[in-house]
Amino acid sequence: MLRLVRLLQLASPALPVGAYTYSQGLEWAVESGAVTDEATAARWIGDALSYTLARLEAPLTAALLAAWRTGDDARVSELNADFNASRETMELRAETVQMGWSLLRLLSELDAFAGLPGWRDRLVAVNEPAFPTVWTAAAAAWGIAAEQALTAYLWMWLENQVMAAVKAIPLGQSAGQRLLATLGKRIPGLAAEAASLPEPQWSNFSPGLAITSSLHETQYTRLFRS
Repeated sequence: MLRLVRLLQLASPALPVGAYTYSQGLEWAVESGAVTDEATAARWIGDALSYTLARLEAPLTAALLAAWRTGDDARVSELNADFNASRETMELRAETVQMGWSLLRLLSELDAFAGLPGWRDRLVAVNEPAFPTVWTAAAAAWGIAAEQALTAYLWMWLENQVMAAVKAIPLGQSAGQRLLATLGKRIPGLAAEAASLPEPQWSNFSPGLAITSSLHETQYTRLFRS
């Protein structure tokens, strides 16, 4: 049960990495009128979950977890570089690097990493460790099963997006819970698909999302940093 507790800690919105300050372009979608209510928020977040996160970030996260466990640090560095390169805009790249650094600093203060020898030196050796790189190091150290880790990672992203929608549109708390209940149903299937998706099929091709993020960088009034 301790592993479950650790997983809940890693997926908690209370994790002090600044995730709540990012919307990943959703704020501009609200500003432009593309997302105006619960239904349009469900479509926007659901499409991002299914067509970008589950097809690149999730399978890459699964591969990172496996690389940490097998001690393949060269593979960790390769995957980290690939993920950073996949961030289409300045603010999306800054987001993952900042969150990775914040999580690394937090984990340095926690005495719970006996399961991953030399973890800190291994992470520091990675050039600009991204958030999923650091997050999977913690999951590996705490012995969390790959399927559970991937499911929690997708849920963590979904919860943050819904919280952003509740603030930006705005929506009521009940609407937020309906979004989580509806979109959360997809997560087990998406996690299973991501875990077995061959690397040549990884893709986050989503021009609309990239353009939205680019426009957000110059948005006049903002609540979020992405």
